[in-house]
Amino acid sequence: MKLSYNWLREWVPVGDSADALATRLTLSGLEAEAVPLTGALPEGVVVGHIVAVAPHPQADRLQVCSVDVGAAAPLSIVCGAANAREGLHVPCATVGARLPGGQTITQAKLRGVDSFGMLCSAQELGLAEKADGLLELDGDSRPGTPIEQYLSFDDQILNLELTPNRGDCLSIMGLAREVAAIQGVQMRRPNLPAAVVVGDRQARIDIAQPEGCPHYAGRLITRLRPGVRTPDWMRERLRRSGIRTIHPVVDVTNYVMIELGQPMHAFDLAKLEGGIQVRAARQGESLTLLNEQVVTLDHGELVIADERRALALAGVMGGVDSAVGEDTTAVFLESACFAPAAVAGTGRRHKLHSDSLYRFERGVDPGLQRAALDRASQLIVQLCGGDVHPVTQSGRLQPETVTVRLRAARVERLLGVAIASKDIEALLGRLGMTLRHDVGGTWQVRVPSYRTDVREEVDLIEEVARLHGYQAIPARPYAAALAVGAAPERRQPLASLRDRMVGRGWQEAVTLAFVDPAVQDVLLPEGEAVRLDNPLAETLGALRRTLWAGLLPAWLHNEQRQQRRVRLFEMAVCFERVDGVIAEQTRIGGLATGPVVPEHWDGAARPTDFYDLRADVEMLLGANLTRCRFEAAAHPALHPGQSARIVLDGVEIGWLGRLHPRVVQALDLPEAPLLFELVLAAVRDIPVPRAAPLSEFPSSRRDLAVEVPEALPADALLARARAVGGAHLVQARVFDVYRGKGLSDGCKSVAIGLIFNDNSRTLQAEDIDRAAHAILEDWRQRFGAVVRG
Repeated sequence: MKLSYNWLREWVPVGDSADALATRLTLSGLEAEAVPLTGALPEGVVVGHIVAVAPHPQADRLQVCSVDVGAAAPLSIVCGAANAREGLHVPCATVGARLPGGQTITQAKLRGVDSFGMLCSAQELGLAEKADGLLELDGDSRPGTPIEQYLSFDDQILNLELTPNRGDCLSIMGLAREVAAIQGVQMRRPNLPAAVVVGDRQARIDIAQPEGCPHYAGRLITRLRPGVRTPDWMRERLRRSGIRTIHPVVDVTNYVMIELGQPMHAFDLAKLEGGIQVRAARQGESLTLLNEQVVTLDHGELVIADERRALALAGVMGGVDSAVGEDTTAVFLESACFAPAAVAGTGRRHKLHSDSLYRFERGVDPGLQRAALDRASQLIVQLCGGDVHPVTQSGRLQPETVTVRLRAARVERLLGVAIASKDIEALLGRLGMTLRHDVGGTWQVRVPSYRTDVREEVDLIEEVARLHGYQAIPARPYAAALAVGAAPERRQPLASLRDRMVGRGWQEAVTLAFVDPAVQDVLLPEGEAVRLDNPLAETLGALRRTLWAGLLPAWLHNEQRQQRRVRLFEMAVCFERVDGVIAEQTRIGGLATGPVVPEHWDGAARPTDFYDLRADVEMLLGANLTRCRFEAAAHPALHPGQSARIVLDGVEIGWLGRLHPRVVQALDLPEAPLLFELVLAAVRDIPVPRAAPLSEFPSSRRDLAVEVPEALPADALLARARAVGGAHLVQARVFDVYRGKGLSDGCKSVAIGLIFNDNSRTLQAEDIDRAAHAILEDWRQRFGAVVRG
């Protein structure tokens, strides 16, 4: 937000320079910066009056203007501005003048005609970034007056970055209150005369949504003079607040918004039908806004309407059909209080931004509407004339009284410093708060209606700290008894997982949760992504459904910088829309390319393969590995012959494999990297280790080779062996797979080693034979396995 420093000084005696005031505001919690109105003051630029205009003899788009600059004779100046006309008062740079941009004006001959100066726009004076024509001045401005004097160039602009809870400072009056409180001085509010009511017409106002609009006030102003120009003093103050002038009535509503903090709106009375209604939009109702955007209202948005149609989005923006124009002679002037929750969603849903919305969604003083209405009425009559009619109000006429209990002991405990009771009362009193003593060193504090952010005791303590001065609170060590909770034994720390991955040559990546929808849709063509309404960029338009959507661009960034061996892993949240609800799940994922080990003189480079990646995944699974199965399965992003689904206790927890050739081609990748992704909870939660004695007796081993169908995974044989092998079977593992001569078509030979042991005795051959026979029989019945000779 931008505010004029000189305008602020009319409301409060600022003892500091603009820079010093900005520093004090920043130290009190309001980030502020003071910048000059222009880069440099113009020299030799005065108010000029165009007394005559003649066409240029050699150029159709140029005119020869005779300009009175308060000298003995008018100056002849060639000008190409479209709005140059007889009678116009404009800034005129005479010969020798120097403009803020560094340009020096000299006598020149333009297409054969001598020009003794230049007529200036707001851009050439450094007041605006761009301009469509000459800067038009009031008709009563005196020719020859230095322009820096006439437009008060000895001003500075306060740029404020306010936190969302300080909507009370979004005005000259609000900032003046804050400055007065910080400096301990009295605010000198200007004497603003009220408009004299001469009419008797009143508009009917009906609030159908009181929770969204607790107070609505309005009045009619008739017999306005059309064609009136907004005076320069108001134009300059609006320009310095970042607001362009539109129409005198509209300019007044914007002026009052900047001055007092109350957004307002004016409706052309001739375009209204019946009374004013504050209601929810009807399903499918449409409205053309002032920015010419057509919005369809399907979510019950709060609107201002007449008896026939919606006129404006409440607290956001007005509509074209009821807008004030050049021929407007009567208006209905609105001054209302809208609840932040009622308007904030509307702005975001329709991607709308306005100065009114900026204030309403932060909270507007619910007791300000009548005063703002009177101020705007007085200014409109001052500028445009007209008859003022009585105010009509609906809803809660007085804001609710908010009282908060404050304890002196609590202040000292939170701030760590003792502040005297009289100082607490004085500091809060500066903010317009009324304190009443209660029992036991406490106060009942009545909060003014404009401080919508103060609702709890900690809010009051924060105000005490701000005004006391953060720099006045000493830094000292504090002793506190902290009870540290015990970490669950079965939960692995994230630091442990990171260390294990780094120890195996991986590097952790941190990517944005926003990803390119085009990349993600190729990886996961099925399912519904969470799209963003206002993405940072087109390539960041969706929340990630898989970590691979962020790891792939990170790999490409490294690969394009000649990093051929890449091992990236990430632990982060993925988002999925399930039945209209956004579900979140934390996962760990990784990407690997290049040789399996860094380049070395002792051995040829070998590219990383599926089993290298599987080894790292098995390391992550740790103690859960014995409960996991790696199943050959199809994933839309992975190669059908080099991918596996990871299942833990019958529940899918992740995938690993090589990127699908279709994806490589669609994304124009240089190669197909290896990828994995696991549910982080399944990796972190491991069985609690249990101590077991080591057997003092020798173990026995039996090797079984069976012929099974090619499609049967060896893991199925191992799982059944563990299931029926009995308590003496302590280990089962594959030590050979054979395909070739001597086997039936479509079959393979799998050799499995079975190790038996008992802690209390040496097993007999009969025990081992019985267990081995049970395993073979189970394989035969379930898989059709045949023992090889």
